[in-house]
Amino acid sequence: MRDGHEEVRARLREAAEAHEPDRARMLARIERGMASPAGHPAGAASRAGHRATRRPVWGWTRVVAATAAVAGVFGLGAGAVALAVRGEDPAPGTVAVSPTPSSSPTPPTAPRTPSTSASPTAPVTPTAPTASAASTPPATPTAPTAPAAGNGVSDGPLWSDGSVDRHSNTFWAQSNVTLKTEESLSALTVRLRIAQTGGVSSAGAWRSLPEEDFTLTVTEDDGFLVYTWVLKEGRTVPAGTWVFAGQYDHERGGRDAGDDTYAATAVSGSQQLSVDGDFAPQDDD
Repeated sequence: MRDGHEEVRARLREAAEAHEPDRARMLARIERGMASPAGHPAGAASRAGHRATRRPVWGWTRVVAATAAVAGVFGLGAGAVALAVRGEDPAPGTVAVSPTPSSSPTPPTAPRTPSTSASPTAPVTPTAPTASAASTPPATPTAPTAPAAGNGVSDGPLWSDGSVDRHSNTFWAQSNVTLKTEESLSALTVRLRIAQTGGVSSAGAWRSLPEEDFTLTVTEDDGFLVYTWVLKEGRTVPAGTWVFAGQYDHERGGRDAGDDTYAATAVSGSQQLSVDGDFAPQDDD
C-alpha cells in the first residue's frame, strides 16, 4: 500500500512540474466576458431586449466570480505541488495558525527620585520651663548646699547643719539636714520639721544612705510637716558625711524658713549623741 502511495505522489509531482497554465487564454476569456454586457456572446441578438432589462452589476459579479475561480485553480495546483513535494499525508483536522506575537515587555519603571520633603527635621530647641512647671520637684535628688564655715552643731564625733537647698524656687523647696560622723553609728533618728507657712505639702524625701536601711514617716503635727528617718535595727551608719532631705510645695513667693527646725539622736559605741538646729537663709550666690 505504501508503494502505491509513493507512485501516486511521484506522478502528481511530475504532473505539477510539467503543468504550465495557459494564462493568455484565461485572460482572453476574462476580456470577452467583460466586453459582453451580461456575460453572454456578442452574437446573441435575440436576447438583446432581455439584456437591456438586466442591471450591469451582475456582469461585474460574474467577472469577480470568474477571477475567483482562476485563483482557486492556481491555489489547488500549488497545494497539490506542495503535497507531492512534501511526501507526507497532512494530519486530518489540523489547521496551521500563525503564532500570536507576544506583547512587548513593559519597560522597567525608573527609580523614583526622593522627595526633598523627606529630609530630616531639624531638632527642636528645648524651651525654658514655665512658671507652673517649676512647681514640680526634681525627679532625682539635688546636690545639697555645703554649709558655711563655722555653722553647724556638734556633739562628740557627730556634727550637723541645716540649710535650704539653693535649687528651691517660688513654688517648691528642699530642706537639707547634713550629718557628719567620725565614728560608725549603731542607731540614728533624724527629724525634720517644716512650719506650715501656707500651702506646705510633702513632695517627697530622700537620703544619701541606702533607702532599705531606714524607715521613713511623714506626718503633720501642730502646724508642722514632719519627716522622720529611723535606722533599722541591725543596720549601721559608717563614718562619713550624709544628707537627709525633705521636699515640699508651698504658696507662690518667697518662703520664710525661720521656724523650721531639725534634730538628730545617735549611738556610737556606748555614747549617746544628740544634735539639733534651725535653717540658715537660702543662699543667693
